[in-house]
Amino acid sequence: MNDLILYPILFMGALSFVMMLMMYATRIPAAKVLETQGVDLQKLSHPSQLGGVFPSHVERVADNYNHLWEQPTLFYAIIGVIWGLGHTDTVHLYCAWAYCGCRLIHSIVQISINHVWLRFSLFILSWIALATMLLREVLAALTT
Repeated sequence: MNDLILYPILFMGALSFVMMLMMYATRIPAAKVLETQGVDLQKLSHPSQLGGVFPSHVERVADNYNHLWEQPTLFYAIIGVIWGLGHTDTVHLYCAWAYCGCRLIHSIVQISINHVWLRFSLFILSWIALATMLLREVLAALTT
């Protein structure tokens, strides 16, 4: 059963990979349009200079890809701890998959309708799942 906790990591990796493909599938054509409009993309080589340059639908995909490298890093770490200590149980599995589901829906919302309150709600729900796993492991560490 312990190895089952690793599958959500594969899911999140696949989600990140798909978002990376989508980012370049939207960004490269948009960059070519900007070049035809006379924009020197080399002058935009630093990420802070890109804000507002690309159309919103292109920036949202890139933003989502970047978000998949922020909070999920703690997810990967806590999953590694759960697996390494052999603490996989039903609660951890449900939380891990709930986290993945929230992040998937968050990605879909962000790259499509981008409704702020819906995205925020999904973000908080993913944090609840993540915090549950984290706090259970902290409590387990304090009681051993």
